[in-house]
Amino acid sequence: MPYVQSPEERTAGEASDYASAFTLSGVATGILVKSYEGRPIKIEGNPQHPASLGGTNPFMQASILSLYDPERSQVVRQSAGITTWEDFVRTARARLDSLRPSGGAGLRLLTGNVTSPTLAEQIRTLLKQFPQAKWHAYEPVSRDNTREGTRLALGQEAESLYRFDRADVILSLDSDFLFSEPGSLRYARDFSNRRRVRGKQAEINRLYVAEPTPSITGSMADHRLAIAAGRIGSLAQAVARRLGAKQSGADDAQGLAPNRAWIDTVAADLQQHRGSSLVVAGESQPPQVHALAHSMNQLLGNVGTTLVYAEPAGESPAAGASSLQELARDMAQGAIEALFIIGTNPAYSAPADLHFAEALSKVRFRAHFAEYEDETSALCQWHVPQAHFLETWGDARSFDGIVTIMQPLIAPLYGGRSAHELFAALTGSPETSAYDIVRGFWRSRIGGADFEGWWRRALHDGFIPDSGAKPKGAVRAQNAESSRPD
Repeated sequence: MPYVQSPEERTAGEASDYASAFTLSGVATGILVKSYEGRPIKIEGNPQHPASLGGTNPFMQASILSLYDPERSQVVRQSAGITTWEDFVRTARARLDSLRPSGGAGLRLLTGNVTSPTLAEQIRTLLKQFPQAKWHAYEPVSRDNTREGTRLALGQEAESLYRFDRADVILSLDSDFLFSEPGSLRYARDFSNRRRVRGKQAEINRLYVAEPTPSITGSMADHRLAIAAGRIGSLAQAVARRLGAKQSGADDAQGLAPNRAWIDTVAADLQQHRGSSLVVAGESQPPQVHALAHSMNQLLGNVGTTLVYAEPAGESPAAGASSLQELARDMAQGAIEALFIIGTNPAYSAPADLHFAEALSKVRFRAHFAEYEDETSALCQWHVPQAHFLETWGDARSFDGIVTIMQPLIAPLYGGRSAHELFAALTGSPETSAYDIVRGFWRSRIGGADFEGWWRRALHDGFIPDSGAKPKGAVRAQNAESSRPD
């Protein structure tokens, strides 16, 4: 239907672009969403956003399709019957009130990786009301190995931020950093820029990749070594030894004999580019390999130049298997009265040895909040449709901690609710909109007479300036011997 009164600054037939963010496993990437007549149709990277620099990937491009997917959840369900949001809120509040005398001892929350400052604050508010409740986080494809490897090497939590624009020589130990790692869009742009010969830049970077199967990063390697995944730890140890790391034991001489020339060449090249080299371990490699990579970067003087340690960007508890194991154990023991599962499908993705579905049936009140009615929904008494990220307000952090305000492009097509509205309802404010929640959070943080101008700039640019993760102080890797693979 044509407009009776056309909206201001909109010309029929001309597209408008709006800045927002796409999240994958909680990690945000800045995007520009093209909209025709109020309907989003295309997603591209935001050229101004430091985490994407205009880049895009298949996940971002395909996310527009899920907005119009008719298989998305469209109604609130209680068991097999259709009900309303108001009925759910009323029932959930009554259940929470029954747990208030015990401080919420039987209350559990299960989310994916949360990087939203606003949502994290809402969850903390709920946990203050119920101090005995627990918040669990789980991602099917977790970064447990990366986090544990950092703890082994540094003795503390830290996020590794790589500066490929400063690296002359790179060793990848089964790391597909050009495609699948957090920050891969930024890394791919920085890496490719060092491949261009122009102006005073007469030399390009050099990439060594050791991996078991071909990858995007492996296809770009100057020297690629096909090696079994289980031998990459021994290879890393051999390289570290040649760099001067103090380790007990000997090399796997028999297993690495065919690769000795490759190892010697890599070690020599890294030594010749001290301070301008980089060693990166893949997320599928065990923690000991990550710890060895940190040790080698320390030995080469790369920390502070091509590798920067920063505060972790995540707001949630470590989204790993141990958190889900604890939850499954409590469920199996009948210790949980109420469980709210938000935006994840553990009945399908949880490890089989946890028997998650069987344990879930022992929880007295089970509510699932998600975009689709899936395996977890079938096991829960309540299912509430979650709004698509293009249908609601929100915020999230990128891999380097930069915050983006996520603005909607269209009203919810199927009446879905945001996670912000869910937790507002659980904490006693069911009528508060996601817009008011997000805006109110940042008003409390920024304040000032010019908040409106700050807010509009943040929406227009697609990110909040100076919101990145703070670099850690003096961080030094421990002795490589303590990080030696078994």
